[in-house]
Amino acid sequence: MHGAYHGEYKVPGGKLVVVDLDAEDGVLRNVRVAGDFFLEPDEAILSIDRALEGAPVDTGAAGLAARIDAALPPGTQMFGLTSEGIGVAVRRALAHATDWTDYDWQLVRMPPQSPALHMALDEVLTAEVAAGRRPPTLRVWEWGAPAVVIGSFQSLRNEVDPEAAERHGIQVVRRISGGGAMFIEPGNTITYSLSVPEALVQGLSFTDSYAYLDDWVLGALGDMGVRAWHQPLNDIATEAGKIAGAAQKRMVAGGGAVLHHVTMAYDIDADKMTEVLRIGREKLSDKGTKSAKKRVDPLRRQTGLPREAVIERMIASFRGRYGLAEGHVTEDELARAKELAESKFGTPEWTARVP
Repeated sequence: MHGAYHGEYKVPGGKLVVVDLDAEDGVLRNVRVAGDFFLEPDEAILSIDRALEGAPVDTGAAGLAARIDAALPPGTQMFGLTSEGIGVAVRRALAHATDWTDYDWQLVRMPPQSPALHMALDEVLTAEVAAGRRPPTLRVWEWGAPAVVIGSFQSLRNEVDPEAAERHGIQVVRRISGGGAMFIEPGNTITYSLSVPEALVQGLSFTDSYAYLDDWVLGALGDMGVRAWHQPLNDIATEAGKIAGAAQKRMVAGGGAVLHHVTMAYDIDADKMTEVLRIGREKLSDKGTKSAKKRVDPLRRQTGLPREAVIERMIASFRGRYGLAEGHVTEDELARAKELAESKFGTPEWTARVP
């Protein structure tokens, strides 16, 4: 690698890190780290630059962070900044990563749709982003029926009590992303998808990409008085409990794209949820609680706002950060999604592909 590179990375929950550097003969040269973070003592910034100078261009973010930590003056304090965040900014520079503001974002909102069609829309719209035929898209869902959405690799029989699901009129669908089961009731759930070019998360580890793509919604929640944070790998949590879970799917066709979708608990019928979902003791103990009811703390209680007001404030926050134009699903996209819902997501073969 040769040439000049520029990278930016907003540390989740922190500040922006900007890195400018040259790559010469396989190593980093003329490294300059900047940003709106706070750092004491002043000379620590020079120590960071010197630590990165001469590092092999293929050094990972963790290796770069280790070089920085070894070079920092005793007593260095970082505020809104981490050594790992600087390492990620370097990797993003070398990978020619893009930024949120590099794109013309599109908002898609539709009337309530069936659970199977929502699964299909995620696949179709993200494939369109990968192919370059659709701009990066924020899609806010409206559910046409209650559902349990299981992860791509979950066992159907281990996750869902079929008799309880039938008794409560709950459909079971399987999504294309991994992760755990989500209990959905239309008026109690806020769900959205981000379909983004792979370039937006270039240089980020799989774990870091979750935090990076969730950062905007943490800011939106903060504006509503909810102090929330990303809890690795894929939860959004508050002091009162979990409020959301995320999942991702990478698509390699075309230019590559990432589907990042999030389901948030606005309200919840915890008794019904524990009837329908087979939530095992091991999973609960791993979360540090004895009851599934205590794992989720709905946004209705924490914000005091109507569900639609929460959604509107989330959209306004995204628009204020990155810009967001009103968009729609094209006739061709909708036709393909309907066909996919019928031939794949609505079939027993797909739903029970892991029995």
